[in-house]
Amino acid sequence: MERYSIIKEKFPREIVLLKAKPCSWGKCTFCDYILDNSTDEEEINALNDEVLKRVTGIYKRLEVIDSASVFELTEHTMETIREVVREKGIEELVFEAHYLYKNRLEEIRNYFKVPVFFKTGIETFDNDFRNKVLKKGAVFNDYSDVEKYFDSPCIMVGIKGQTREMIDRDMDIVQKHFKRATVNIFINNGTEIKRDEELVKWFSEKYYYLKDDPRIEILFENTDFGVG
Repeated sequence: MERYSIIKEKFPREIVLLKAKPCSWGKCTFCDYILDNSTDEEEINALNDEVLKRVTGIYKRLEVIDSASVFELTEHTMETIREVVREKGIEELVFEAHYLYKNRLEEIRNYFKVPVFFKTGIETFDNDFRNKVLKKGAVFNDYSDVEKYFDSPCIMVGIKGQTREMIDRDMDIVQKHFKRATVNIFINNGTEIKRDEELVKWFSEKYYYLKDDPRIEILFENTDFGVG
C-alpha cells in the first residue's frame, strides 16, 4: 500500500495515508477502508512515523487521511504531525472528519495552530440514500448544515440505487455552495454495495467538464490521489 504522494494539480499538496484506531462510526455499508484500522498503538505509531518522515513541505500544505477520522489518530501520531508542521513549515493542514465530530473541529485547529481545511464524507445529500442505504450516520436537514462546519464534502457516484436526478442535485449543491469538493467514483470492493456501470458512464460524459474546474477533484480510481 502506498501511503505518501504529491498532488500537483488543482489544490497542490502532499498527502499521507496514515493508520488509525477503529472508526468511531464503522457502520457504512460501502466502506472497506476500516480494514486498515488497528488497535495496536505501537504498530500504528511506528508505521505513521515512517510515513510522516517523507513529508518535505514542498507546497506548505499537507493532507492527512486515514481509515477513520482525524480524531481516531493516536496521541503520538498527532504530536508527530505537529512536529512536522513546525519543522517543514506547513502553513495549512487538510483533515477529514465524520459529520458526528462537527462540534469538535475547533479542537484540531487549536492543537495545530495553523489553518485547517476540513473535509467530510457526505456521499450524497439525499437523506434517505445516505442514511438508509449507505448507513452513513450523518443526519442533517440540508446542505447548509454541512456548509456551516465543513469546507469540502466528499460525494460518491455510481452506486446501484442512485438515480441521475440524485446525482444532478448533488453536483448542483457542491458547485454552488462549497469552496471545494471531492467526487469519488465507486469501485466494487468486498461490501454488498455494487457499482452501476451505466450510471458511471453517464456521469463521466455529462460532468466531464468538471475536470477543468479547479474546485472539484474527481477520483475515478481509489488510488487517483496516489495513495491507497
